[in-house]
Amino acid sequence: MLSVMPSISQEVVRLAPGFRALSILVEAAPITNPDIGKEALATACEIVLTKDAVWAEAHLNAWADVFRNFGAKPQRTPCSAEALRKRVFRDGNLASIEPVVDLYNAISIQYAIPVGGENVEAYDGSPRLVIADGTELFDTMKDGAPVHESPDPGEVVWRDDRGITCRRWNWRQGIRTRLTSDAKHMWFILESLPPMPIEALTEAGDKLIAGLHAMMPGAQIESFLVEASRP
Repeated sequence: MLSVMPSISQEVVRLAPGFRALSILVEAAPITNPDIGKEALATACEIVLTKDAVWAEAHLNAWADVFRNFGAKPQRTPCSAEALRKRVFRDGNLASIEPVVDLYNAISIQYAIPVGGENVEAYDGSPRLVIADGTELFDTMKDGAPVHESPDPGEVVWRDDRGITCRRWNWRQGIRTRLTSDAKHMWFILESLPPMPIEALTEAGDKLIAGLHAMMPGAQIESFLVEASRP
């Protein structure tokens, strides 16, 4: 299995005390149950609309505060979990994309937690969460064409040795490392702040792992906790 050792800079530690994340590395197997993701997504939408987690609002509010702390405007560029859940509350559901993406979006919606899914083989070096200086490159799409842009100085970003893989912490993923269901090595990062109980973070990770095993029997999966106090 390919190794992934995510790290968190001390500048980010000071910005978001108590931040912790669950890192899940997957050596994929053939997908034999593709409907697992779609079913999980439908269930998650129903749960959020009928009986949301008691800590969900506080957790998303904490993310909004952290975004403001590094200069982002959460009303325009919210954390990824907030953006997904807004669509569920507006439309009553979330459109299916593809099996693995559906599954990790379901976890994000149900647990009010930003979840990133990445193609490990597209990485150049290990992922690290840092404060951008504004000169880094981020690959994205604009008007239907691939372009490169740079972050705002002081923005929190995930990056590798080649450039930024996700802007504004977890707001928008880049194209290069974007995960699809045919990837052979997958990396998931579930990011939480103190209002989310550690037990809920563990439960979210366990549910993602169980869904992946059900979707692709034979997959090899490893997980570990990444804590800001020990980058």
